[in-house]
Amino acid sequence: MQIITKTLVFIIFLVTVQLNYAQEKNEDKIEALIEQKKIIKAEEKSRLKEAVEAINKRLDDGEITLEEAARRKNEQAEKHALNIENRLAIIDNRIALLERNEYVDFDTGANLEGFKIEIGKNEESDEYDMGSFYIGPDHKRRPRKYDRRTTSDLVFAIGFNNAIIEGQSLSDSPYKIGGSGFVELGWAWKTRVFKNSNALRFKYGVSFQWNKLDIKDNLYFVEDDDGNVSLEEFRVNVNKSKFRTTNLVIPVHFEFGPSKKIERDDYFRYSTYRKFKVGLGGYAGLNLQSQQKLKYSENGKKEKDKFRDYNTNAFVYGLSGYLAWGGIGIYCKYDLQPIFNNQAIDQNNISLGIRFDMD
Repeated sequence: MQIITKTLVFIIFLVTVQLNYAQEKNEDKIEALIEQKKIIKAEEKSRLKEAVEAINKRLDDGEITLEEAARRKNEQAEKHALNIENRLAIIDNRIALLERNEYVDFDTGANLEGFKIEIGKNEESDEYDMGSFYIGPDHKRRPRKYDRRTTSDLVFAIGFNNAIIEGQSLSDSPYKIGGSGFVELGWAWKTRVFKNSNALRFKYGVSFQWNKLDIKDNLYFVEDDDGNVSLEEFRVNVNKSKFRTTNLVIPVHFEFGPSKKIERDDYFRYSTYRKFKVGLGGYAGLNLQSQQKLKYSENGKKEKDKFRDYNTNAFVYGLSGYLAWGGIGIYCKYDLQPIFNNQAIDQNNISLGIRFDMD
C-alpha cells in the first residue's frame, strides 16, 4: 500500500510539473509574440522607407514623372499598411490560441530565437549573388538595397602547373605535365566602375595559391651553403619527388563583358548570369612556405623525407586572366618573379586551369 501511495504521489508531482512547465512555456511564447509585433511594425516601416527611397532615386534620374512617383508612393504606403494589419492579426490569433490552451504541441510561430541560413541564387534577381548570403535571426533579414554596386563571391581554381625556364621549352621541362598542378581558393569582391553601365567591373580579393611541381628523372632540389638552388640526381631511385609553394596573394582584375539589367520597383541589378566575360589583371603577395617531399625505398625500407623553406622569393607577383561563361572559365596565371632567389637559370611558375566563381 505504501508503494502504491508513493507511486501516486510521484505521478501527481510529474503531472503538476508538466502543467506548470507547459503554462510557463505558453507564457514565454506569448511574450515572444508580443515582441514580434513590435518587430513587424519596424520591418514594414523599414521596407516602406527603402521603397520610397528607390522611387525618389528613379524620379531624380528622370526615369519617372512626379505624378508617377506620387502614385507609386501611395501604393507602397497602402501595401505596407495592409502588411502590418494582416501580420498583426496573425500574431493576435496565435496569442489567443496560446491563452486558450494550457498546452499547444505545434508551432505557433513564436520562436524568435530561430536562425535562418540563406545562400545562393536570388530568385527575384536571376543572379547567383552572394549578397543573398545571410546567417542570423529570421526577423533580422537585411532590407534589399536599391543599387548594390559591389558584390562578393567565392573563387576556386584548379589545373596544370609548370615552370618557364630560361632558354628551355616546356617540352624539355624537368617537371611532369600531368603530375604538376595548382589550386587557388579565395574570396573576391566585384565593383561596377560606371554608375549607369556594367560594361566594366573592378574585381579584387584575397586568395591562397598552392603551386606544385612533380619532378622527373630522379631529380630533386638541393640548396647549397650560399643559398643557390639546383636540381641534382638523388642517390637512389625516387618514387615521388614533389615541390610545392604556398602563397597568399591579392588578385586584381578588370572584368569586361555584357550583362542583363533587371529592374523592379524598389531595386535594380546587373546580372552576368550566363554571360560571356573577360578578366585581365594580376596579383601580388607573399610566399608563406616552400616544401619538397621525397618518397623512395632504401635498404628494403620505404622512406619519406620532407624539406622546408628553400631559398624562394618571399615576395611574389604576376599576371593573370580568365575567359569565362557565367561562373566557369579558363584561367591562366604567370609569376613574373622567379621561384628561387639564387639560381643560375631563372624559372617562373605558370598555371593553366579552370576557374569557378559563384557569381
